[in-house]
Order: sequence, then structure tokens, then C-alpha cells
Amino acid sequence: MAEATERVVAPGADDLERAAEAALRPRRLDEFVGQRVVRDQLSLVLDAAVGRGATPDHVLLSGPPGLGKTTLAMIIAAELATSLRVTSGPAIQHAGDLAAVLSSLEEGEVLFIDEIHRLARPAEELLYVAMEDFRVDVVVGKGAGASAIPLSLPPFTVVGATTRAGLLPAPLRDRFGFTGHLDFYSDDELERVLVRSAGLLGVELGADAAGEIASRSRGTPRIANRLLRRVRDWAQVRGDGRLDLAAARAALEVYEVDALGLDRLDRAVLRALCTRFGGGPVGLTTLAVTVGEEPETVETVAEPFLVREGLMGRTPRGRVATPAAWAHLGLTPPPLPGQLDL
Repeated sequence: MAEATERVVAPGADDLERAAEAALRPRRLDEFVGQRVVRDQLSLVLDAAVGRGATPDHVLLSGPPGLGKTTLAMIIAAELATSLRVTSGPAIQHAGDLAAVLSSLEEGEVLFIDEIHRLARPAEELLYVAMEDFRVDVVVGKGAGASAIPLSLPPFTVVGATTRAGLLPAPLRDRFGFTGHLDFYSDDELERVLVRSAGLLGVELGADAAGEIASRSRGTPRIANRLLRRVRDWAQVRGDGRLDLAAARAALEVYEVDALGLDRLDRAVLRALCTRFGGGPVGLTTLAVTVGEEPETVETVAEPFLVREGLMGRTPRGRVATPAAWAHLGLTPPPLPGQLDL
């Protein structure tokens, strides 16, 4: 008789990466590094609500990816000693999808909606009423015979996160009682993040190595933690197990992260801009095709950091390389129009 066999599916790289990130997340507000203003303001909102025995106002968190919006949502639920429901704007394309989520909430629960600016319009309109009046209108029937039956909801708190606050409709934005914007981290703050993460990973991180990793992390804790894990891997496999400055530099060279924090895509964009188009201006679509990426990837992943670092400029005619970009690539910029060669 044939023996039964069990099929084991190995977790994907994305699953492992998310699990590693989750293990390093702070659990309480006093463990959260950086964002001092937002942290202090949020602490007041939560402490006041707990003191009154009431549900806190809805919270909107905005800012670039990787700065801690999801972590803060989890901390809010933990500080309120309640559970967290997680969903995202792209996952809710119909009002019925949102109504099903809202009607299953229990009193005091926190509903986290990531990328809330991508909610479908019918779902947005349903969310307005739910946030303000704690009510959803369930439509029964179709056509002229349809009727709306109001369904009361227990008090709950919505925590919305967005990377593009400007796309959030004003009526939805106005329903949040607290709005916090997360800024990029300083190198000192990132070093504190790295030291804490190294302790959780059970590795000893040298001060010089922490400074080196922090300076290449683009002001983003998520990137800093990811680079820390790669340095740990290099030290384990090719080094002597110590996370010192030499190990950090060697590992980051292997993973193509240069001294400014630019990765392969960043340098490809800059090099194409300088060598293929003479420094620009060039349109986003043309630039993306040249480096073999989607325009949205170039615009949302590479471009914000390049512009912030003064390596790229955005003009009405297209993207242009700055003198700093030419210098970083070790290239000589072309002469200005009308400039004579002496």
C-alpha cells in the first residue's frame, strides 16, 4: 500500500522578508524610535481616550514608505489593549466589501486601512458615514424598489495610512481627528534603530558599522533593518561573524549599495539620464523604457530619493541630471550651450 505523502511548500522570499521585518517592530510607543512630534501627539490622543474610557479619534498617518505607519497602527491597537483589523485600499473595490468588514468590527477595535487614498469612490462614501455616525446603510433590493436599511456599528477607530496624502479626498481627510506626517530619519536615529534591531537579532553591532549602515539607508528604518540583515549574512558566511565596519562595507558592496545609499536601479536611472540623454531633459516614460522598468517604479521608487539628494531635477520638459549626479558617477558634464572650448 502506498504511503501518504505530505507536500511541503517553502515560504517565499517575500514572506520571509515580511516575517523578519515584523520581528523587529516595536510593540509600544515608548519603544518607537524617531518621529518625536508625531509620537508625543499620538501619546496624548491615546492616553486621553484611555483615561475617559472612550474610543480615540480616527488617525491618519502619511509619509513615504518604510517610516513606520503600519508599526504605529499596531502600536495604537496595543496601547488601547484591543485587536487590529488590517486591510488596504486596493483590496476594497466595492462598497459591499467595506460594509462586510465594518459590520464585523467589535467595540473599540482598530481598523487599519493601508494606502487609503486608493479606496474606490463608493467605498469612500460608505466610509464617511461609518466614521462619523458609526452607521452603514445596507441596500436591499434593486432598481426602484431598493431601500436602504441603516445598521448601527459599535464605536471603533480607523487608522489610515497613505504615501500620497495629496490624493486623499478632502471629505475623507476631514473625518480624521488626528493627522500625523512621518519624516525621514536622521542618521543618529537610524543608528538607534539598528542597535535595537541588532539586539533583537542576537548579534553585536559595532558603532562604526551602525554609522555606515545608517548613512546608506536613505533615512528609512525599513531599509536600515534590511541592510543590517544582509550585513549579518555576510559576516556569518564570508566573515568572522563580527558586524564591524569592514564587514558592513564589504556586504554593502556585494549588494550594490553605494556610499550615498543608491542601489542598482538608482544608478541605472542616473547613468541613462547622463550617458543616453546628455543630462536631459527627458520624459519619465522614455527614461523608464531605457532602464527596463515601469514608469511607476521609477517615479515612486528611485525618483523621490534622487530628487531629495539633489541628483535629479524635475522640470516641465522632463527629468534632468544635476552636476552632483555627474560627479557621483565620475562623469564630466557636457559644456553649456554657447560655451567655448578653450
